[in-house]
Amino acid sequence: MSRFFFNDRKQLVNDAIEGILISAPHGNLVKLDIDPAIRVVARSDWDKSRVAVISGGGSGHEPAHAGFVGKGMLTAAVCGDLFASPSVDAVLNAIVAVTGDRGCLLIVKNYTGDRLNFGLAAEKAKRYGLKVEMVIVADDIALPDNKQPRGIAGTALVHKIAGYAAVQGKSLGEVRDIAKQACDNLWSLGVAMQTCNLPGSDEEEGRIKEGHVELGLGIHGEPGASVVDTQNSKAIVDKLVDALKAQAGEGRFAVLINNLGGVSALEMALLTKELAHSALKEQIAYLIGPAPLVSSLDMKGFSLSLLKLNDLFEKAINENVQTLGWQKPVRFAPLKTQPTSAIHDRVEYTPSANAQVAGYVAAVTDTLIQLENRLNALDAKVGDGDTGSTFAQGARDIAQLLASDKLPLNDLPTLLMLVGERLATVMGGSSGVLMSIFFTAAGQKLHDGQPLPAALLSGLAQMKHYGGADLGDRTLIDALQPALEALQKGDLQAAAKAAQQGAEATAKMEKAGAGRSSYVNKENLDGVTDPGAVAVAEVFSKLVQ
Repeated sequence: MSRFFFNDRKQLVNDAIEGILISAPHGNLVKLDIDPAIRVVARSDWDKSRVAVISGGGSGHEPAHAGFVGKGMLTAAVCGDLFASPSVDAVLNAIVAVTGDRGCLLIVKNYTGDRLNFGLAAEKAKRYGLKVEMVIVADDIALPDNKQPRGIAGTALVHKIAGYAAVQGKSLGEVRDIAKQACDNLWSLGVAMQTCNLPGSDEEEGRIKEGHVELGLGIHGEPGASVVDTQNSKAIVDKLVDALKAQAGEGRFAVLINNLGGVSALEMALLTKELAHSALKEQIAYLIGPAPLVSSLDMKGFSLSLLKLNDLFEKAINENVQTLGWQKPVRFAPLKTQPTSAIHDRVEYTPSANAQVAGYVAAVTDTLIQLENRLNALDAKVGDGDTGSTFAQGARDIAQLLASDKLPLNDLPTLLMLVGERLATVMGGSSGVLMSIFFTAAGQKLHDGQPLPAALLSGLAQMKHYGGADLGDRTLIDALQPALEALQKGDLQAAAKAAQQGAEATAKMEKAGAGRSSYVNKENLDGVTDPGAVAVAEVFSKLVQ
């Protein structure tokens, strides 16, 4: 089965139309209540004072066609089943419902079913005394020798231009001629790496090989004109641009960048960048999209449409509309940059000597280096087995700076901030960042005048804030917090004892609230002390010796 959300396959299109109508941002759309088999979306604010513009076709191309109904574009859209033309009766009812004395223009993509059903409906409508004209869009250049090129994404541009002409009060003949002129100055070409999947059908396998794309697919998944053995974004855009330029020639263009349904926003942005640097860049006046305008369900592909501009077309595409799906054109310009001075977030310091502080630093780093294997063994039971290596890596870096007399030992605030900077650089994973936050925040508070114990508690508070762990979550905090609280009372011996008790308590905690151990079953945690808490306890124990 294809990957497709739906409830009742028979009601899928009706359900989708209801969703489109209730989410229309201007609240200006209605579904004509004629017959369950007839699906016509129309403007609720239409007064028949202008030429009506109607389009439609098979569903599955959303936002086409209902998404282009609204002031400034279509008067109504006739929706068939997925990839199937609407019936003659459906088109005829739409024409009769919205057409006044000014007449009606039908805009039809060049597919046999659409031409026949819309064409017959137009002839029948004339028997009711209505003036009806039809324009056929055939913008696909994938098959140059094809006498009947397909109508694809460029159809949305014809909707826009014809809708503008109708709003200006032009006659039916004038609106028709302007729409035909748009068709004559419009070229499109698409590409895809995966074709579309119909709801409820088996997924197609193997048609487009991995690493390849198909050039010139139809919007119903029809096979393309050729296969290209690359998925490189620049190469593909260049290939499309070369083909389009060969057909369109010189001029200023609006370029529609159409997502066929299954391409991520990130990729569409990347493809837009490639277009901006392509051989077409000097001729692009406006970009429309990137966005889905005439999609093909979930097809992993995109298309480019070129509209050669004149004064009328330029005004038409820029006129505001009240629709769900149209994308306002953006005047094309190269990337704008603003020079900004780089911030080099480095602790500036001068090495200095302090024997007592040097002793503390040596005690801490030696302890963590010696604990490497023990902590790794503990972590192998409750985590991913690298806590000891991570702490030892940071300790070795600080120990090397100490041995080289490169630490500001007589400037404790700067020393703490430097340790924070180094740990963020040399320690891996989240541990390095958390310890960096601890020392950096503590160093800043010490610099601001707080005593050392209070500054260390402030660093702990920031580590808890950003890391999300707290007491009882089976982390090093269970040893560090009680130790620092005892230290604040002025007793290093009590701090070491509190750290040891906190570490031992983690062995009885059945669940970890944060860190790697939070992903481990409680059976694996039983009786095992947290390696980070053990590290804290051992460090404080060493400091009181």
